[in-house]
Amino acid sequence: MRIGIDARLVYYTQAGIGQYIMHLVQALADVDQRNEFILLQSRKDRSSIVDQPNFKRVPIWTPSHHRLEQLTLRFEVSRLDMDILHSPDFIPPFRRNCKSVITVHDLAFLLYPNFLTQESARYYGQIDQAVRRKDHIIAVSEATKHDLVQRLGVPDGKVSVIYEASAPEYRPLPADEARRYVSDKYDLIQDYVFFVSTIEPRKNVPGLLKAYRGLLDAYKLKVKLVLAGGYGWLSDEVMATVERLRLGDDVRFLGRVPTADLPYLYNAARVLVHPSFYEGFGLPPLEAMACGTPVVVSNVSALPEVVGDAGLLVDPNDLSELTVGMYRALTDEQLRQDMIHKGLARAAVFSWDKAGRQTLEVYARVVQGK
Repeated sequence: MRIGIDARLVYYTQAGIGQYIMHLVQALADVDQRNEFILLQSRKDRSSIVDQPNFKRVPIWTPSHHRLEQLTLRFEVSRLDMDILHSPDFIPPFRRNCKSVITVHDLAFLLYPNFLTQESARYYGQIDQAVRRKDHIIAVSEATKHDLVQRLGVPDGKVSVIYEASAPEYRPLPADEARRYVSDKYDLIQDYVFFVSTIEPRKNVPGLLKAYRGLLDAYKLKVKLVLAGGYGWLSDEVMATVERLRLGDDVRFLGRVPTADLPYLYNAARVLVHPSFYEGFGLPPLEAMACGTPVVVSNVSALPEVVGDAGLLVDPNDLSELTVGMYRALTDEQLRQDMIHKGLARAAVFSWDKAGRQTLEVYARVVQGK
């Protein structure tokens, strides 16, 4: 097969879908030396995602999410003589001369349209056409597949669930090494509750701040709240909440941190908290579990599917429940050890090797017209 993968987004962000693309391409390279892969990368991106003879980088002029993308990208794609094009960022060229597979990571833009920028609403508003003009869909969780079937009327047989996984670098590290690293680089000396994600409304950061305020007031624990992630849409409310709750001395915003630092930050944390209103998968809890860090997550969308019985599940709308969940994960040592052991076992269930092989199977079925 001659397989195209739209990897343009990697140039713009190496978080989120950018991470998915890089891990998937590496997984495909690890398991397939026979098929020919065409990596559509931004012309500004000089990097090679993988260095393998059957993977070829092709520079693309059309930027990701450009308003003329449907017009210009189809001409760039048409000259490449591919059997199939995989679009990991939801929206494929609607007119093309090859088969199409898209990955849908979540339908947050449909469920929470008020959480979108105008630009994101315009781009992801094409999802109805995308799911009609594809040959197959990869969903990253059963929850996302359910949303596709129920909300967009996609036939069940046209969707395959292929889970993401944590990268190999997410693993338990010696406690002293992790603490020394975060102390030297981030001046984090005190125990801390950790949050990792873009600061945006659906991540429920104001709710986390209020629950954390309750933790300090009710239980008098000496523990910081540390948030890592870039600032997204409507993040001003978060800073206003910090000021209103007088949390300036207790909360640290690290901004977007290098990927190489995350294993240390996870390992040094006492607990990861992920109180989102909605997730299509939920990679930070999986990465934290792979590092041996207890997790407290929302009991909605894909998060219970990812965490299983290895973490504490709480109602993201019940701030007292979130406060108690954090307190238990911080103070109950028997519970902590149980969560650590179960978390490591749960994280091991997810594998990029498995994801790569399952994705290849999807490509083959689509090209063969099955």
